[in-house]
Amino acid sequence: MRNSLITLVLLGFFATLLGLQAEAFAGNPFAGADFFVNPEYVGEVEATIAQNPSLGTLLRKAANFSTGFWVDKIAKIPNITAVLDGALKQQQRTGRKTVSVFVIYDLPNRDCAAAASNGEITCEDNSCAKGLAQYETQYVNPIISIFKKYPNQPIVAIVEPDSLGNLATNLNIAKCAQAQTAYLSGIAYTIKQLGALSNVASYLDACHGGWLGWDNNRQKAAQVFQQVLNAAGGANLIRGFATNTANYQPLGSMSSTDDPCHLESQYNHCINEVKYVNLLDQALQQVGITGKGYIIDTSRNGVPNTRQDCSNWCNIHGSGFGQRPTANANAVTGLSIIDALYWVKVPGESDGTSSSSSPRYDFHCSSSDSTVPAPEAGNWFASYFITLAQNANPPL
Repeated sequence: MRNSLITLVLLGFFATLLGLQAEAFAGNPFAGADFFVNPEYVGEVEATIAQNPSLGTLLRKAANFSTGFWVDKIAKIPNITAVLDGALKQQQRTGRKTVSVFVIYDLPNRDCAAAASNGEITCEDNSCAKGLAQYETQYVNPIISIFKKYPNQPIVAIVEPDSLGNLATNLNIAKCAQAQTAYLSGIAYTIKQLGALSNVASYLDACHGGWLGWDNNRQKAAQVFQQVLNAAGGANLIRGFATNTANYQPLGSMSSTDDPCHLESQYNHCINEVKYVNLLDQALQQVGITGKGYIIDTSRNGVPNTRQDCSNWCNIHGSGFGQRPTANANAVTGLSIIDALYWVKVPGESDGTSSSSSPRYDFHCSSSDSTVPAPEAGNWFASYFITLAQNANPPL
């Protein structure tokens, strides 16, 4: 499988020499666009309202906002068509471009440092040849085939949350070490395929400041990003990076001094996601990755001080919706390189089950900061959704 990665690097090199290298989506895909609201999400909200009619006015406000569509298993790939058909109808009706956001999330040995979101594709050995072939042919290629059918629609793809962060910090974990080749080669392959589509803007996931905020971690991550992008054919194949995906780190601003996780005392200057993006961008520039835009997930970070331990990430009790999806992020954050604040995580879906008897149980999901009981990762969690709406900041 090492040969496959070398082949990808050489292909990218020769494509550059021949002037064949594809260009990333031109400009900020969110700017001037309407955001498509997935009817599946609206349906879940309406089902919650049916059980809690007195909260209907409040909860329907939350149903108006766009969320990411997580393609977290092969069986969900056909549903992409319904989302894009819906966005196309809206675009034709309004005459305004309508952007849809998809999360590409099915690597072999996915979620290698945790258990709640373990995927369907596994590595049988360090080469992961069989798993990688399945990922590319049964997962990535069908997604690309669907995207190609909608050349006049703006599509955003957020690529493999948490994956490359694990290669920067968690190779001491056997499952992550085993998946290293699959992560590097699989993500390079995905970026290369997405980068060939002029209507798709790709954002590579860059975890969050509470994980990669330390100087050493940011530098390691930047080197991993550089390695993967070089293998794909160049950093120009992506629009930028996504941070805080499905997490709870406070948004903050460039001028904010609040430090709810007490990171400064731990020598981490990324006390909020805006400052993390600013420092991450500087680290990326040092390895030659320049001119990138950023997405910050604000679906559940409206209440910044909800955790006793900021390493906890599962169904955090007391959380609330954060800033609404917007391309006018500079007005909120004071940082112009942020393309959008967006609800990447579907805010009513569970992070993971609190049942210790489940094969996908992760101890973080029954932590002192977690809401218990909780269903399996990705399942609708109605009571939690209600809490998010009631605690929204700014209020709904």
